[in-house]
Amino acid sequence: MFKTNEYFEGKVKSIAFKDTESDATIGVMAEGEYEFGTSKMEVMTVISGKLKVKLPGCNCWKEYGKYDSFTVQANKKFFVKIEGESTYICRYYNESDCGCGCNCS
Repeated sequence: MFKTNEYFEGKVKSIAFKDTESDATIGVMAEGEYEFGTSKMEVMTVISGKLKVKLPGCNCWKEYGKYDSFTVQANKKFFVKIEGESTYICRYYNESDCGCGCNCS
């Protein structure tokens, strides 16, 4: 059914689930700076708050607000800065079936 995850000494928590579209997590992040690694392609959408994100291969930080999404390819690292609590949904895809329009395959 559901699986709960906790990272960074409890500052990031999520609940994993599967629906008809993909495997996914929905979670919360407390104020802080985090480094995440991917094993599958991830499409992350901000639900509330703001995330400042440094994507792989990029030297700049970009801010994502409510309902903004970004994609990170499999086996990459990315960085997130949060100045207040934020919520998100993250969907996990095999690159061949992501449906994100990013021409991944």
